[in-house]
Amino acid sequence: MAHEQTQPLLSVEDLVTEFRTNEGTVRAVDKVRYQIWPGETLAVVGESGSGKSVTAMSVLGLIAQPPGRIVGGRVMFEGRDLLTLSAAEMRAIRGKSISMIFQDPMTSLNP
Repeated sequence: MAHEQTQPLLSVEDLVTEFRTNEGTVRAVDKVRYQIWPGETLAVVGESGSGKSVTAMSVLGLIAQPPGRIVGGRVMFEGRDLLTLSAAEMRAIRGKSISMIFQDPMTSLNP
C-alpha cells in the first residue's frame, strides 16, 4: 500500500508495560509494535486477559502508576513520543486527537 506521508500517524515500537503484584512483577505488554497510517484501521483481537486493553491504555497514558509502569518502547503520534509528554500535554491530546472506544462485551457482542 502506498502512503503519501513519510511517517505513520501512530507508531508503537517495542512497548513494554509491567505491573507490580504481591507475587512479583507481571509483564502485561511485551514488546508490542505496530503502525497505523492515515485511512487505515487496526483491529486488536485476542483472548480475555491477553493485554489488548492494557496495550491501548498504555498508548494513551492511562495506566495507573503504581502498580503499573511502562518500562520500554516508544509511542509516536504525529511526530511526538507520547511516553515523554507531561500529564497536561496528554490531556490536551486525549479525546481531541486520539481516543479509545471501550467495548462492553455484554452489549457489543450480544447478537
